[in-house]
Amino acid sequence: MWADHDYVMISAIEHYSYCPRQCALIHVEQVFDENMFTLRGRAAHTRADQSAGAMEASVRIERALPLWSDRLGLVGRADVVEFRADGTVYPVEYKHGVRRVKIHDDLQLCAQAVCLEEMLDISVLVGAVYYHSTHRRREVVFTPELRAEMERIVARIRQMQRAGTMPPPWNDSRCRHCSLADACMPDVLERSRFAYHLRRLYVPEASGVLERSDEERE
Repeated sequence: MWADHDYVMISAIEHYSYCPRQCALIHVEQVFDENMFTLRGRAAHTRADQSAGAMEASVRIERALPLWSDRLGLVGRADVVEFRADGTVYPVEYKHGVRRVKIHDDLQLCAQAVCLEEMLDISVLVGAVYYHSTHRRREVVFTPELRAEMERIVARIRQMQRAGTMPPPWNDSRCRHCSLADACMPDVLERSRFAYHLRRLYVPEASGVLERSDEERE
């Protein structure tokens, strides 16, 4: 149904929800830099991936489980999926930070649930985000609204991948914790974009001809 280049990584959903430009840098430009936050996150995921499966109190635990959805063109993996005695399938996403509500975490987990539903022909109604720093879970209900938003973002990511476009930088509080800040250069690009628009405000039009771009003048 989908060409190889049309598949969307499940992890891209979280990246796009957090910052579309970050998503493009990782999934279009193939740029990725490490910082303290990514290293801590990788350590937390390594612990989640240490074993392929185990039994804990009548619950079968599958770690690093491959996931896909042919309907949505998604591919990725789940940190942990719990198969409970009552037939419930319960995905768990590991994060390194403290327990807090983050919609981009919920969207990523929702995509995992939708993949499990398609793969296993079941309903997956609830999952959880586990926060390694506090060793606590936050339960997430996969509402129709959350599912619709997740599918909307998947469509936007696919459109961005096909076009190979790079969204503009926002240069806000998100940039302080982004490992790609040096590659993105949001402050430099934002100043450049502001200066360009400011300059156009003070360049008069002559005989209905708009100011030529910098490229045209060169």
